[in-house]
Amino acid sequence: MALTLSTMMPLGTAAPDFTLPEPLTQKQISLSDIQGNRATLIVFICNHCPYVKHVEEGLIAFARDYLPQGLGMAAICSNDAVNFPEDSPEKIALQAKSKHYPFPYLYDETQQVAKRYNAACTPDFFLFDADLKCIFRGQFDESRPGNQIPVTGHDLRQALDAYLSGEAVSEVQHPSIGCNIKWKD
Repeated sequence: MALTLSTMMPLGTAAPDFTLPEPLTQKQISLSDIQGNRATLIVFICNHCPYVKHVEEGLIAFARDYLPQGLGMAAICSNDAVNFPEDSPEKIALQAKSKHYPFPYLYDETQQVAKRYNAACTPDFFLFDADLKCIFRGQFDESRPGNQIPVTGHDLRQALDAYLSGEAVSEVQHPSIGCNIKWKD
């Protein structure tokens, strides 16, 4: 595991389009399929990363809080499943089912979607407005494995709450920190 910071997509960037398989349902899911009528969150995660495991329950709670408010959401695993079999499509399906993810968990086998988003780590969060323009990219909150700070999703919640209430989203945003995406050779 190489500790990696997110690259912080420029604010205002249009969400790169995609169509990816959802291993749990065997369906092809596109950005337009998951786009929310008010906002859309794309988060790059994987099964084995301790940083993802640390925030996973908080991410599920976040989704349950905001999906009814018009948020669309998907998680994407872009890791090399050959060298990291815990992130295989079969294991992605098992994780989504066992944790009752209320959002699709997609598999980016070619890693092209991660490259288009310039995703660097897991977890890596990208929040878009109703027009699919980036309004937030960065950390879920300040909690990390072992730092004793509770997982709240404070940073992402603050950004989405401001946007949903018609306020400006602060441009002061901190990079996410996690394991690097496991790129293919």
